[in-house]
Amino acid sequence: MDPEAFLDMANQVIKLKMFPYFDIAHSLLAALAVREDLGTNAQAFSRKHPLACWLSTMLVIFSGAMVANALLGEPILAPLKNTPQLLVGTAVWYMVFYTPFDIGYKIGKFLPVKLVASAMKEIYRAKKVYDGVTHAAKLYPNAWIIMIIIGTIKGNGAGFTKLLERLIRGAWTPTAMEFMQPSFYTKASLLASIIFVLDKKTDWMSAPHALVYFGIVIFLVYFKLSSILLGIHDPFLPFENLFCAIFFGGIWDSLAKILGRGQIKEGEGKDAKKSN
Repeated sequence: MDPEAFLDMANQVIKLKMFPYFDIAHSLLAALAVREDLGTNAQAFSRKHPLACWLSTMLVIFSGAMVANALLGEPILAPLKNTPQLLVGTAVWYMVFYTPFDIGYKIGKFLPVKLVASAMKEIYRAKKVYDGVTHAAKLYPNAWIIMIIIGTIKGNGAGFTKLLERLIRGAWTPTAMEFMQPSFYTKASLLASIIFVLDKKTDWMSAPHALVYFGIVIFLVYFKLSSILLGIHDPFLPFENLFCAIFFGGIWDSLAKILGRGQIKEGEGKDAKKSN
């Protein structure tokens, strides 16, 4: 592709308006995630506890902004002042849980629809990460770690509120902590935040900002579609295992076990000689 045409495409991606289409995709996948988390009891629960079902879905939809606001000392409920977005989320929630014959849920689960919605959601995620980094940079211009934290949370806030979201639905799962088992989306948001901070605060990125942004969008969309079509759920895992083995004691623990076994065998051999 011609470089100028590629750069022009990147500039168009940056200028994309998120409302309403990308918000619809985000809300659809959030509502589907809540329904799938409920499992086979989803329909019965939604009929018996519609308020809890709605609240948990809204928390998933607005979680990134709410958690980021809480950390930055801003009003936690401020994201809900966007009435059009709240109405879109509510309409999508109703469609997924209450349409006759489960038509809305089946449409959302239909593979072509899910692929399009997932691709749009990753574009939405890149925008949220960038907005989070930019907002934090205005408040704390020299605090890289705060920019990275806010960008990561904006990108995958639902992962950090899973414990509360399930608690609203009456389920207590204390092991559902994103810090203990971070998902690919949290790792990808963290990487995107770091790249955006480096692009904004250093001269290390020689490429135009539009290309950096577009590259992150391509990365997120590619691996999201790969997870759906090819079952590649976490491309970071091999690198994590190697890094942990080298820097967090993996090699030394294995070496200690090998040496320990050798000492045990040597001791057993000496005892056998003495008995003879």
